[in-house]
Amino acid sequence: MSNKYQESGVSVERGYETVNRIKKHTKLTYNKGVMSDIGSFGALFDLGKYNIKHPILVSGTDGVGTKLLVAQEAGIHDTIGIDLVAMCVNDIITTGAMPLFFLDYVASGYADPVVMEQIVKGISEGCIDAGAALIGGETAEMPGMYSNNHYDLAGYVTGVVDKEAIVSNETMAEGQLIIGLESSGIHSNGYSLVRKLFFKDHDYKLTDYVEELGSTLQDELLKPTKIYVKGILDLLSKVKLHGMAHITGGGFIENIPRTFKEGFSFSVDKSLVPVKPIFKLMAKLGSIEENEMYNIFNMGIGMVVVIDPQDLDQTLEILNTYDYKPHVIGKVIKGDNWELV
Repeated sequence: MSNKYQESGVSVERGYETVNRIKKHTKLTYNKGVMSDIGSFGALFDLGKYNIKHPILVSGTDGVGTKLLVAQEAGIHDTIGIDLVAMCVNDIITTGAMPLFFLDYVASGYADPVVMEQIVKGISEGCIDAGAALIGGETAEMPGMYSNNHYDLAGYVTGVVDKEAIVSNETMAEGQLIIGLESSGIHSNGYSLVRKLFFKDHDYKLTDYVEELGSTLQDELLKPTKIYVKGILDLLSKVKLHGMAHITGGGFIENIPRTFKEGFSFSVDKSLVPVKPIFKLMAKLGSIEENEMYNIFNMGIGMVVVIDPQDLDQTLEILNTYDYKPHVIGKVIKGDNWELV
């Protein structure tokens, strides 16, 4: 049976080798709630170990979009797993939830065990950074769906927050400050436009050294998405937050309003935003208007939190401890119309 299956393009042996290769990486992520080893049909997790008075589970799922194509073209497969974790855990941390466990799905036309190990190595690194256990996943070999050198990723995270500690915008008020936490770069959104600008509209190669960036293009484009979990959890234990937003697809204009309650909006001073060179270069290459850039990319800010002015010094001190490079970029205003000034 295995020979016939192999004739169809699927190798059971490659699957076995992949599982054996990734076990050492997944075990590094285990936390106190893990009850089962990888390879079981269902992953068990003991929520009772966390002694939370009124636990509320928070879930999130995401992928990394066409940044995958850049990674596959470059032959660099370990950082894309960090991106996958970051996109999921940065979403749920906005509720105040602590990530508990992570599941991944990897589909490919040819499941090269070496490549699969590199992907899962990156996922494990991201999980360690987020404090989440990688307790299960699926590696699917589908030669009729994907060409041999292509693969796709999806991730799923579950976290927990005490009901009394859920971050709520009900306490939002005019004059509160918007603190932006620096991104590492583009993160994992907008890569269809990124690829068009550099590779279709202009004749860049991934290995080109780009003076404006101070690095090769692939080094810049494959910088992993920053994970903000540990610093935000520390901040939440000491400072009252009135809202948080993960700046992903849709940039400032779509994502920041999602954290505001009706009757309030934001005013952001663009001169206070630490716009990274990659965004300036793309705006120039594509002749893209500034407001459109803010509606597509993070522009150098990967996460925002809303605080009371009296908590500013403590907030900056905590976030700087985690090298998040926080900036006061705006404030809460009355009304439903946002401002980028």
